[in-house]
Amino acid sequence: MARILIVEDDVSVRTFTARAIAAAGHEVETAEDGDLGLSQIREAEGSYDLVLSDIRMPAMDGIEMAKRAAVEFPGLKILLMTGYAEQRERASDLERIIVDVVPKPFTLMEIRSKVQLALQ
Repeated sequence: MARILIVEDDVSVRTFTARAIAAAGHEVETAEDGDLGLSQIREAEGSYDLVLSDIRMPAMDGIEMAKRAAVEFPGLKILLMTGYAEQRERASDLERIIVDVVPKPFTLMEIRSKVQLALQ
């Protein structure tokens, strides 16, 4: 069982993703935006097995959150997700920071599979 933080501003996507991952046996915490996500990462001292974050969010986006978290906690695994092609391209220079970028929309099986691969 892994401890996973989901950072997503869309409540329906956040809820769906959290349920899908929790049903696979993982401990799941959530945050509504990058600022809150980074705060939770800091409070946990980077002890999450995986952070799954949307890229496009108000306040701090997922890319900025990933960059800041990687500086403070270099071993932290980060998996980004987005429904926007241009956001996916923005994340392409983060190869050494992130595990992958998951395209949205995704199915329950797709997100579970991506999370499992990221945890390996």
